[in-house]
Amino acid sequence: VSHNLNSSETIESALKSIGMKAVLDKDALLAEDPKNKQPAKIHWWSLGVAGVTAALAELIELFPHQLFQFSNKWIVISLVFSSILSGGLTTYKKGWIALRNGNLNMNALMSIAVTGAMAIGSLPEAAMVMFLFSIAEVIEAKSLDRARNAISGLLDLTPEIATVLQPDGTWLSVPVKTIQLGAIIQVRPGERIALDGVVISGNSTVNQAPITGESLPIDKTQGDTVFAGTINQSGSFQFKVTAESTGSTLARIIHAVESAQGSRAPTQRFVDQFAKIYTPTIFSIALLVALVPPLAFGSPWHDWFYKALVMLVIACPCALVISTPVTIVSGLAAAARKGILIKGGAFLEAGRHMKVLALDKTGTITHGKPKQTDLIILGGEAKHTHQVAASLAARSDHPVSLAIADSAAENNLSLIEVDKFEAILGRGVRGTLEGVTYQLGNHRLIEELGLCSPEIEAQLLPLEQQGKTVVMLTNSSQVLALIAVADTVRDTSKQAIKDLHHLSIRTMMLTGDNVYTAEAIGQEVGVDVIKGNLLPEDKLKIIDEILNKNPDGKVGMVGDGINDAPALAKASIGFAMGSAGTDTAIEAADVALMDDDLRKIPSFVRLSQTTANILYQNITLALGIKAIFFALTFTGQATMWMAVFADMGASLLVVANGLRLLRN
Repeated sequence: VSHNLNSSETIESALKSIGMKAVLDKDALLAEDPKNKQPAKIHWWSLGVAGVTAALAELIELFPHQLFQFSNKWIVISLVFSSILSGGLTTYKKGWIALRNGNLNMNALMSIAVTGAMAIGSLPEAAMVMFLFSIAEVIEAKSLDRARNAISGLLDLTPEIATVLQPDGTWLSVPVKTIQLGAIIQVRPGERIALDGVVISGNSTVNQAPITGESLPIDKTQGDTVFAGTINQSGSFQFKVTAESTGSTLARIIHAVESAQGSRAPTQRFVDQFAKIYTPTIFSIALLVALVPPLAFGSPWHDWFYKALVMLVIACPCALVISTPVTIVSGLAAAARKGILIKGGAFLEAGRHMKVLALDKTGTITHGKPKQTDLIILGGEAKHTHQVAASLAARSDHPVSLAIADSAAENNLSLIEVDKFEAILGRGVRGTLEGVTYQLGNHRLIEELGLCSPEIEAQLLPLEQQGKTVVMLTNSSQVLALIAVADTVRDTSKQAIKDLHHLSIRTMMLTGDNVYTAEAIGQEVGVDVIKGNLLPEDKLKIIDEILNKNPDGKVGMVGDGINDAPALAKASIGFAMGSAGTDTAIEAADVALMDDDLRKIPSFVRLSQTTANILYQNITLALGIKAIFFALTFTGQATMWMAVFADMGASLLVVANGLRLLRN
């Protein structure tokens, strides 16, 4: 909380009134380091004590003579109070805060109902209901501290040391945080780039997937931009720093994840939404029952106060409290069996409201791994030309070369020995095979060799318009073959998009890849909207805009990379590719698809719909039974035994109904 008050006492007092602790920012700087934050602890031992003592109280109440030869009244009272003190103090505290602030939520109703149950002598039931409610709260509240883990993972991407040019011309390793704008940094092969900058000398190939999500590494030469957190694959170069550590692209991603987590609208549990109506209604009816007959008709206060408390016990949301976690946990277990890991029941409940789903391209719709798609022979014998290209490619570790070599292996082509092999940085490779010198390289290399022609350009253009990377094999006099490499669509992606459309969910593809590649892939799988050349903040901005335009509808985001983390954190429901995805994406997301099959998202939505239907059924069952016993209470026929039986019966019914989700 930022403020311009002379004292923060007013703010601290306001926060304290709702059970929160305020810490001055200067005292909290260390705690704000994501690496130092610890998830909230759950005191399982106290819950265990609450459960055991509540169960013992129930047993002693049901079988008094079999267990004791003397009065067990004080033993039951001791066990009940031990149970409620162990497991229910938090509920009482939240209930008191809610009542004090005029908010009749589920905690308030539970506090009143349990107190009323004890007042009219239903002690074991009071303890058991409080214990079950505490368990339900733990099940619902226990989730990963995603923001902490996601941001820690991002921080690990930035090297702490970089090699910087000194005024005397020497190179020195210095902490990244101390490097100023305009400094010259040297990057060696395999190193992670420390800061944003512009290449001033040398050339190399850089894997930008962590930041932009591009499926293929990008060649970098003088004048090109490089980003902090990306990986230099081959060659060495020097770049001039254009942004300090706090203003780099990676730093902006970290800030975007933090902001998205903080500004994200909370997904509310169905039981909380229901409690907004149920709790005040029940409390008002019980209050009227206690006050109206004595005041209006002169009836005995004790009788109607007793009836009001009986009503609160009957109205006690035990069946609802049990049904929600049983149904949700059954749904979570059913999802896990399908390879869908959901980080909390609130996201399972929210899935049915999803109206828009945004998808990353690389590693999500596609495999994220380049593959040879086209081989056009322009000269020489086809098999021999293919062998020559594969033999040269097999000597390089560039992803495009690896794709060509893999294709040759799949076609069982034998390789030819390569002599005088050399890598031409930013261009391709050269080598001698069977006494003939060949080059395998990009468009730039062919231009420099003087072997390009209008005919070659005419064959290149359609391949490049499909978003493919094209390399060419040449000898000293002509281009012998064009080989196209591209990231390929997953077999399941088309069906997944089709299923989403059947569920009336609008789809859009957000990718850092170029527009040609984005259009080609998007049209192939059938997404509704295609957007390319996006940085992480662009994806976040688009998700934010959709949320603002559709305040009532949930927006999903699917991704696998660090560059997707801000959008995943901001979306109503973030889906991460659990197998291919980065740790940061998985931490920032709410749902992980363990085998990277997009068809699991429609399954998730259908499961969410079924879960909601069962929750509605459970509420109808529980309230229907309670309504009958409410009527019996007004006529004076309902006893506490009948009320407890009704509550237990309703609980068993809703539990059995909730467990149906575990069926296939």
